[in-house]
Amino acid sequence: MSKMRLAIVGAGPAGIYAADLLLKAERDFEVEIDLFEQLPAPYGLVRYGVSPDHPRIKGIINALRDVLDSGTIRFFGNVRYGEDLTLADLKQHYNAVIFSTGAIRDAFLDIPGIDAESSYGAADFVSWFDGHPDVPRTWPLEARSVGVIGNGNVALDISRMLIKHADDLLPTEIPDNVYKGLAANPIEELHLFGRRGPSYVKFTPLELRELGEVRDVDMVINERDFDIPDAHAEEVLTKNKQVVVINRIMNKWREDQRARESGEVQPASRRLHLHFWSKPVEVVVEDGRVAGLKIERTAPDGKGGVVDTGEFEVIPMQSLYRAIGYFGSPLDEIPFDDVHGVIPNEQGRVVDESGIYIPGIYATGWIKRGPVGLIGHTKSDAMETLECLMEDADTWWKPEHPDGEAVVALLESRGVPFTNLDGWHRLDEHELALGAADGRTRVKVVPREEMTRIARGE
Repeated sequence: MSKMRLAIVGAGPAGIYAADLLLKAERDFEVEIDLFEQLPAPYGLVRYGVSPDHPRIKGIINALRDVLDSGTIRFFGNVRYGEDLTLADLKQHYNAVIFSTGAIRDAFLDIPGIDAESSYGAADFVSWFDGHPDVPRTWPLEARSVGVIGNGNVALDISRMLIKHADDLLPTEIPDNVYKGLAANPIEELHLFGRRGPSYVKFTPLELRELGEVRDVDMVINERDFDIPDAHAEEVLTKNKQVVVINRIMNKWREDQRARESGEVQPASRRLHLHFWSKPVEVVVEDGRVAGLKIERTAPDGKGGVVDTGEFEVIPMQSLYRAIGYFGSPLDEIPFDDVHGVIPNEQGRVVDESGIYIPGIYATGWIKRGPVGLIGHTKSDAMETLECLMEDADTWWKPEHPDGEAVVALLESRGVPFTNLDGWHRLDEHELALGAADGRTRVKVVPREEMTRIARGE
């Protein structure tokens, strides 16, 4: 075959990296790549899953932009797979498809009361403060005491956004509706819960240090959490430099706390409490709303895990967030693993319920392997998928309408108001101009209709 046409569904880092790596790979055929995205703008997780006060992480957009602007990939935004474009359509126009739709739902925590009013998932909150066009414009920030379950970077992100003073976010690209919501936030206390001890957190040191640098917030440590003998944790400290740095950061917070308790330092107006060895067992509910979190104290099992102690405590609060991981969403006509939240696959080749490879269909990114690893890990993940794709040339689809303009005609005939790369540049420039007018990095346009109208020059 002298030429192949590839569709990639999902224009986040995973999809863009897959396109870039295929274009750069040694191959004996030409390739044309069309990138489809359900949102009017590209970049997925980097635009809608990273907190706005992390501009250096968003710097990865520069690399992604270079790929899209190379002139070798077509971008179709505001196109919903399964509605505007079906699997049958893809087979008519392409030789194969790679799904890179990510994981944007919250993993479920199976404890009593978790579905109470004012109990939320981190993914929904992140989508709100990142200005995702498909979520409500307001968020119920009414609680003075808030709980966050989780000991990973997402838990830190949402904790920081909840506890931070809104004015300190103004230099970022925070949408106006989000700033107004956070400015009215009455929070005074935030409680962060982890099942294991401080040596086992999944935070990166940089994220943890940033949390302690938030203005007018005191980090509150329970000294009891650091007095538990744990030989395994001591061994980890001798081998893992990251844990050593995390331990150093927390020890500094303990010193600061002692200074406050002695009266040497004035207390801040907001406090962030870290609770380790704390296993959530029940959400306390009153009048249908969150009133507290019941936790069971745990203890080390000597192997890096925990055992229950039978000692319980209730921490009062008025709202609760769970940040225990993301979960993929099923796609029309594509197999889905409801337990792990991924498309079942073997090295990126999508397989049916019997484990048999389905020709022409591939997966990469979090929808392939689950929500683990940092953004950079998607490159090696994509390469594995692409190696399989290139090995499978004999099984690719044989499209009846391989002409690139046929896809454009199809979407236009269905009245799909799709956006393209030039349109994204228009929207990008518009948002940057809105920010410049206020001395800010950018101001995101949030409504989908407005994003689409600007991108299409209407």
